[in-house]
Formats: sequence, C-alpha cells, structure tokens
Amino acid sequence: MPLNIGDKAPVFTLKDSDKNDVSLSDFQNKNVVILFFPFAFSGVCEAELCSIRDDSNRYNDLNAQVMAISVDSPFALAKFKSENQLQFPVLSDFNKTVCRAYDAIYEDTPLGLRGVAKRSAFVIDREGIVKYAEVLENALNLPNFEAVKQALSDLQ
Repeated sequence: MPLNIGDKAPVFTLKDSDKNDVSLSDFQNKNVVILFFPFAFSGVCEAELCSIRDDSNRYNDLNAQVMAISVDSPFALAKFKSENQLQFPVLSDFNKTVCRAYDAIYEDTPLGLRGVAKRSAFVIDREGIVKYAEVLENALNLPNFEAVKQALSDLQ
C-alpha cells in the first residue's frame, strides 16, 4: 500500500556502507530525506546522488539528514560511496524489507531483475510523519528535488 503525505513513516534499521546499523530514529531531531535508488554504479543513480552531494549545503541549511537506500550489498555500497565521495549514509536494504514497507520496489524490471528499489524520494519530519512522497515508475527519471527542498523549507 503506497505511503501518503500524513502517514507515519515506517521505522527501520539497516546496515550502512561501513556495516554499522543506522535507524530512522537516529535522526529524530532532524527532518530526513530518504532516497531509494535502483543500482549502485548505474549512470542515473550516480547522477542523482552526486547532485545531492553537490547540493549538500542546502540540505544542511534546511536541517535535513539525507540517506540513500538500495538493495545492493553493503560491500558494493561502500565502494560506490567512496568513489562518488558521498557524505551521507548509504544503506543496504539487501533483504528488501524497507523498500516494500515504503512501497518503493520494482517487483520486475525490463532487465528481468526482481525486487529492485524504485527511484523514490520521501521527506519525513521530526515526528516521523511523511511530508513528501514521490515514487517513480520509470527508473530513468529523477525525483523532483525542488519539490523535496520546498517540502523541507515548509517545515522550517
């Protein structure tokens, strides 16, 4: 069932690229931007996450913690994070539980791969409520980052 604005965000704990546990509840004093992305090392995913990296000051100014989630292993994500100099947590949902909880999963892809994270963006406020939700059907499209920043600005 899709998450809607006003819903309580599903809580989770996942392994980051350093194999540490990271929970949504770790960031209760901040607004959180959750970005689901299909594959580390794919061109669109690199462009997406590097654009967030390059705009990190704006997200910091909006008191927002960005985190990116894919179904890749923590080992692949460590290399991906390092090569792209990402400064925010990159989390592995290898078991696909969080993708499913956020209804952000392609059960099938044009490549025939099942259980891949849908490119999505969520803004979660300090109380754990969804303030913005965008789940894309086409993995070649990027989330509307201006709308994400506007949702964060509205929380200030």
